[in-house]
Amino acid sequence: MAGKRAAKETDLLDDLSGEDGDLSGADLTAKMRDYLAEIFRLSDRARDTGTSDGYIGTSALAELKDVSPPAVNRMVTRLRELGYLAHEPYKGIRLTPEGEREALKQLRRQRIVEAFLVNVMQFHWHEIKSEADRMAHALPDVIADRMWEMAGHPEVCPHGEPIPSANGDLPPSDDQLLINAPHNHLLIVTRVRARERDRLEYIAALGLLPGTQIEILQMAPFNGPIQLRAGKEYRIIGHNLGEMIKVKPE
Repeated sequence: MAGKRAAKETDLLDDLSGEDGDLSGADLTAKMRDYLAEIFRLSDRARDTGTSDGYIGTSALAELKDVSPPAVNRMVTRLRELGYLAHEPYKGIRLTPEGEREALKQLRRQRIVEAFLVNVMQFHWHEIKSEADRMAHALPDVIADRMWEMAGHPEVCPHGEPIPSANGDLPPSDDQLLINAPHNHLLIVTRVRARERDRLEYIAALGLLPGTQIEILQMAPFNGPIQLRAGKEYRIIGHNLGEMIKVKPE
């Protein structure tokens, strides 16, 4: 683990010194775009759960990226200097409008690659994260656009997340976390925010894939288990899993 982390921090220092491309003015390296995309994901999830208004702590980013806090702080400082991040004392960091635009452009590449791997190459949704991240890391837009065409012009990735436009625009959504959805109403699973292989396999085994019709029958208090009906099957899931699934009325 120490060797892996050291290698990641060496890559990060290369980024900051411009070895990953000519960094001048507001130009971004591929790894910087990856960071912006991850910051968007963390901020979006924090807003979903009501734990923040878009601000996140750098410690959460360090944990997600599996690098040390000092390494993340160096990257955050550089992105802030370039105008892609804002910092608020005691609240954390958040994307500026320009940073959000760049983050969504990178998310577009990542989600197109995921759709291509599943729709064209027939991978399962739990097999694609690491490969999609590597392929999208410095993917030219012209290749991403062709992959999108070959995948059938998908509007969402295999996990149900919407694919931003080429300009970095995200279509509006009207879904909500399963834990906040009404009981005894027919709902459709819209997206699953987990990416861990074993968790995705488990969700698939439960039959809670995007597009599935479900009904919340009972939700125990104090973050207790949730009883669902998925098709003709009855399922019981934990509250933390309900925070990773989004639904909307059928």
